[in-house]
Amino acid sequence: MQHFSEDVELSNRLKIPILGLGTSHHGGYSHDAVVYALRECGVRHIDTAKRYGCEEALSKSITESRVPRDELWITTKLWPQDYGYQSAKEACRASCARLGVEYLDLYLMHWPDCGVPARSNRDVRAETWRALEEMCDEGLCRSIGVSNFLIRHLEEMKEDAGVMPHVNQVEFHPFQQPWRLVEFCRSEGVAFGGYCPLAKGQALNHPVIVELAQKYGRNASQVCIRWSIQNGIITIPKSTKPDRILENCQVFGFTLSEEDMQSIGRLHADKKLIHLSYPLWNG
Repeated sequence: MQHFSEDVELSNRLKIPILGLGTSHHGGYSHDAVVYALRECGVRHIDTAKRYGCEEALSKSITESRVPRDELWITTKLWPQDYGYQSAKEACRASCARLGVEYLDLYLMHWPDCGVPARSNRDVRAETWRALEEMCDEGLCRSIGVSNFLIRHLEEMKEDAGVMPHVNQVEFHPFQQPWRLVEFCRSEGVAFGGYCPLAKGQALNHPVIVELAQKYGRNASQVCIRWSIQNGIITIPKSTKPDRILENCQVFGFTLSEEDMQSIGRLHADKKLIHLSYPLWNG
């Protein structure tokens, strides 16, 4: 089994592994693949969410892997339907129960939009965040953060929150590089996490990526993931195939040149691939 230990230090001094394994719904979970990732690939960072519906399955995979809890970093997310002070606390404890853990390493508000009738998104976010802050103080969550928040949402949090999020997790890949948001987060002590690093596979056939893969003797997914982590982005590729997971973890034995980093940087096309069925980003 390989071991990798490159971490990102959060504002609370905890260190999150820069590379993790993402999970998802719609067939995005495999028990055998997760066990393999933990046992054979040295993966210690698992990212999930209530929305994905696989927290209970993940508990079984972790148990079977026999990796000690204190060696793992487990992230899950609070769905907007559970926003609100009391409901957020109840949802967090329910996620812990499904995951079979006594605490979470990172708990994220999944989206900025809340969808609570007759209440502003800002007020609901502030109330929900207060619950997360209290759970962090209590040790139920070692770290707290947000996902898909834009600069305007974070600026409001600066005014409304006791502490800023430890992490903001947002779509990040060669075709979607929100550098202004990344730099704002870093200026506020918020670590930046990126999901969808392979652009749902669309980046793997791009001529620039293919050429670099040939140059470095790697595959296209390794080039994309290496580019992401070399930019200091907490990166969580998803796969349900053991061989792909192993390949995705083998990204610490080479370094892209500055010129090649810039070549991928020029692929930005403001192309978002993650959308939901109800309006987002509007408040």
